[in-house]
Amino acid sequence: MGDRFPEIALPDYRGRHCTLDRLLAGGPLVLSFNRGSWCPYCVSELESWHAALPGLKAAGSKLAIVTAELGGRSQALGDIVGPDAVTLCDVDHGLALELGLAFHVGPNLIADYREIGIDLNELYGGAAGLLPVPATFVVRTDGIIEYAFADPDFRLRAEPQHVVGIVASLTR
Repeated sequence: MGDRFPEIALPDYRGRHCTLDRLLAGGPLVLSFNRGSWCPYCVSELESWHAALPGLKAAGSKLAIVTAELGGRSQALGDIVGPDAVTLCDVDHGLALELGLAFHVGPNLIADYREIGIDLNELYGGAAGLLPVPATFVVRTDGIIEYAFADPDFRLRAEPQHVVGIVASLTR
């Protein structure tokens, strides 16, 4: 917290690039990094964001969902929250790597995932063997990180209502 969030230019699921400046134009930004629509914990978190989104909008903020899943799979995450959320594709986990949120899972876990029908190479469009740590950031309009939550235990997530309270305190 207190650091500047990196400049970004990530594509949405249609391939249109969004910059940090554009995302911050309307107020503070909440970024939610997710593993993908295949992850039940990510889906559950985004269902909670769907319920919290009216409060986030009322506080003058918007939600950007960041995933390395490509194409329609990335939009599947956005569809859970609704049309007021922006879904960004972190191609090759570039932003997650820059933030220290991506890690190599190794061949054994890749094989274990394949056995249950999850092909990370297909989902993410490459054979890097990376997964992101789910994380949530609140970025002020000046680009400074006000709040950050990241836990290597993918089951633990920031509580959307708590995050909405943080955003509301910025816009009062």
